Amino acid sequence: MRILGRDDVRAALAGLDSTVLDSVRNAYVLHSQGQSDLPFSTFLRPLGRPDSRIIALPAYLGGPAPVMGLKWISSFPENVNRGMQRASSLCILNDLESGYPVALMEGSQISAVRTAASAALASGLLSAGRPVRTVGLIGCGTINHRVMSYLAQVHPDIETVLLQDAFPERAKVFAAELAAEYPGIAFRAVDVAAALGAETVSIATTDSSYWLDLADYPDRPHGQVILHLSLRDLSASSVLAAHNVVDDAQHAVREQTSLHRAEQQVGHREFVHAEIGAVLDGRTDPATLARTVVFSPFGLGVLDLAVAEAVLEAAVAAGLGTEVEGFDPGSHKVTSTLTGSAA
Repeated sequence: MRILGRDDVRAALAGLDSTVLDSVRNAYVLHSQGQSDLPFSTFLRPLGRPDSRIIALPAYLGGPAPVMGLKWISSFPENVNRGMQRASSLCILNDLESGYPVALMEGSQISAVRTAASAALASGLLSAGRPVRTVGLIGCGTINHRVMSYLAQVHPDIETVLLQDAFPERAKVFAAELAAEYPGIAFRAVDVAAALGAETVSIATTDSSYWLDLADYPDRPHGQVILHLSLRDLSASSVLAAHNVVDDAQHAVREQTSLHRAEQQVGHREFVHAEIGAVLDGRTDPATLARTVVFSPFGLGVLDLAVAEAVLEAAVAAGLGTEVEGFDPGSHKVTSTLTGSAA
């Protein structure tokens, strides 16, 4: 089995952005075509700490290069106050013939890039050909940092990025960091109202209080695309007033996401207008989504495995990682129940 640590994964991802975008796009299409097996994610929470959780996402993705495995990801929001990353993750890939594990890799970077790539892909599709010149980033952490890198590729017309965070000083520091990375774009720390005035808005916070009611900000642009990546920031009424696109309704409308709360309020899921796979393969025309469009991706495990497979291929080609013995069950021996000897 090949083990890829944090530095190995970072090195393998360098220069892999277009491959990641293609992997995410292909995974969405294959999933939409029924070429996947995606059980519901399992949530594990420590007693007395409802905001902290570990999620297991097993998945199989078919197509020309099938892949199977597991994403195991923790989210402990209090880590941020300790100066630590909120999320940590592992990805395990299994051989499709034997089922034996073939790779174990640090997965938080894979999770971040697949989230960012899926968000940028959705923004490009749901903007329906309109140029995007202003972007709002609500939440100034790792995810929106990655989102910015992919949005810059999908929307080359970006001129201004408006940054908001619960801690204003963090937004100012983030603005300075991004300005150094993207010298042709203006970055400004602003309040929520200003950030919500952008054409595309990415919401990636550690909040789970459904604090944001879009009705309180009526001066938002027509046809605005909101990338609701943290899934629990928008009020149920905001969801019900928007055109909603998800990655998979069966997965996204559960576990007390904003969409789940909207379903509990009205008793149905008719407010979910499309899955992203239907937009990708032309079954839904994004130009028909005239109101605010909210993209709420639950985060399908098939995306992580598709990206993990691309990372593994790049790592093997570059000689990254360590091959380790002892992660298979050993040689096959059958012991007779009558003689006690090997058959």
